[in-house]
Amino acid sequence: MGKLLVPFLLLLGVVGAAVVSDRPLPRADFTFINRGDVTTLDLQRMSWMQDFRMARLLFEGLVRQDIFTWEYRIIPGVAERWEVSPDGLTYTFHLRGDARWSNGRPVVAGEFLYAWRRALLPECGSDYIGQFQLIKGGKAFTDWRDGALAEFAARTDVPDREAAAAALWDRTLGKFGELVAAKAPDERTLVVTLERPAPYFLDLLAMPCFYPVYPPLVDEYESIDARTGQRKFGAGWTKPPALVGNGPFELKVWRFKRDMRLEKSPHYWNAVSLSIDTIDIPTVEDGNAAVLAYRSGVVDFTTDVTADYRAEIIAQKRRFYEEHAAEVASLRAEGLDPFEIDRRLPPDPRKHIHVVPAFGTYFYNFNCLPRLRDGRPNPFADARVRRAFAMALDRQAICDTVRRTGEGPIQTLIPPGAIAGYESPAGLAFNPAAARALLAEAGWAVGQASRPPPGGTPAPEFPTVEILFNKDSGHDKIAEAVGRMWSQHLGVPVRLAQREIKVFKENLKNGDYMVSRAGWYADYGDPLTFLDLSRTGDGNNDRKYSNPKYDALLDRANGERDAAKRLAILSEAERMLVEEELPMVPIFRYANFFLFDPDRISGISAHPRQDQQMNLVDVLGDGKGAERARVLPARPGSFTAEGAEDAEPGKAQN
Repeated sequence: MGKLLVPFLLLLGVVGAAVVSDRPLPRADFTFINRGDVTTLDLQRMSWMQDFRMARLLFEGLVRQDIFTWEYRIIPGVAERWEVSPDGLTYTFHLRGDARWSNGRPVVAGEFLYAWRRALLPECGSDYIGQFQLIKGGKAFTDWRDGALAEFAARTDVPDREAAAAALWDRTLGKFGELVAAKAPDERTLVVTLERPAPYFLDLLAMPCFYPVYPPLVDEYESIDARTGQRKFGAGWTKPPALVGNGPFELKVWRFKRDMRLEKSPHYWNAVSLSIDTIDIPTVEDGNAAVLAYRSGVVDFTTDVTADYRAEIIAQKRRFYEEHAAEVASLRAEGLDPFEIDRRLPPDPRKHIHVVPAFGTYFYNFNCLPRLRDGRPNPFADARVRRAFAMALDRQAICDTVRRTGEGPIQTLIPPGAIAGYESPAGLAFNPAAARALLAEAGWAVGQASRPPPGGTPAPEFPTVEILFNKDSGHDKIAEAVGRMWSQHLGVPVRLAQREIKVFKENLKNGDYMVSRAGWYADYGDPLTFLDLSRTGDGNNDRKYSNPKYDALLDRANGERDAAKRLAILSEAERMLVEEELPMVPIFRYANFFLFDPDRISGISAHPRQDQQMNLVDVLGDGKGAERARVLPARPGSFTAEGAEDAEPGKAQN
């Protein structure tokens, strides 16, 4: 035990130094670890949960979601009210008069159009460009811009490319106004017409990629490349003191890989609702150090718990519940959310760990391109190979022996029961013998199954499978287990490739990998939030998978007005993904792991959607704010255990 304490104490010292060094400011009202560290604050170019958490603090969209309602009710943000046409196509938003940027200037409708135009530019590289193309004319604009850039790049007879590039940009601005059915008749009115009815459109508008940016500032850091005609996106506007936001807080300090400091914005229209004035966010990459930072009082909340001994902490929580079994059973029968249950139990540090089922799935990507980045033929371009590797994965063993946290194995991409009325396909079960036969059928050497007939040509040996993953959250342990299974059941060589998060993300986007770890949390409460990930050309299609039959199923669903028939089509699309094509292999349903004292901290939601809005945090007992815990409405049976395997996820989406 003493040997373990030495490195832990050193780590604790590092954490403490990261929080307090070079800081004349007093301790913030609330300090939390935003696990994963921020990769960007450019709203139209972000897609990671840690970035979204920051975006919701610094910016605000037309609407928000009430994360303390089961239906995730849409509530006003910058828009104080809106109307929807009877055909479900046209939305008219009326902006509140007191919405302000952090420099005091009013937020106007045209600033939303500016942000949405950025997202629709192909050179922006927005992961959510497909969601923006739901707006009528959005795809036509992107396609026009793509073609215009290709034509410009091919021209060699332009004497003044700088002037020509500027002229192309002017034409682009005109085309946006001409093609895209999003208009601002005046500064406080925004009218949007969709290509087709989408009952989840307001959910999309609550996502940070649809938030506005401040044009005069962003323009300072963007320019036109005279060689290609493309818009170049600088990041300087996202850093303090330059950053101008319209959200509850302002960014005062951002020291890379050290910390961030936020202060309440005096210009936020709903500043009276805030119960904290300042927030500190230290960068703590080591999972063990994060737990120590919490236990020593340096931080109040961690958005994830990745310590090597996480399973042991969770086991302690279960023992605590066993000691209070009768009371816990009674409180659960009342349908209380798990954080409120903990508040009603005796004080005990063991109840500070929280395991909450999430609307998300952990899976592995297969690169589906014909050739790998280095030019080698890609064996995973063959769906039979992908299916074989999927059937050679023992998901239950990964959950039981690697994770050990109560998460359950999953054979579908969409967590079963998470969307009311949606019927999940069966998926592929663990079947090593069938996997070997399928790999042999695909033409690869697999022990006895691939022995050629007398005089025949021997099947080739499978190339070394490289598994790409980033270094936090225990991805290394999962990769080791997956590698062992594939080596044992398929006889293939495996190499592990660990990368830092930014390099990992870049490798994914560039298709520079063979197999990679992945995961997805739902952005909105519809199957498309998962199924669009594999649509041809989707910004989040890191697998580079493309299948016209699959795309056609999604298109059919988008054109279907009958809700039940639409869900049936989407179920068939998922069946194609998880039983035939396997561009990814689902492994387990996510649970979220938090550390916070429920008797002291309120504002963290136990809803499986897990879009935490840190502006709702209230430190109970500090004399500020409502001093009353926020809770999800009582719902008997919603949470039956402190762990994902016993929860009823469908309750979250009814």
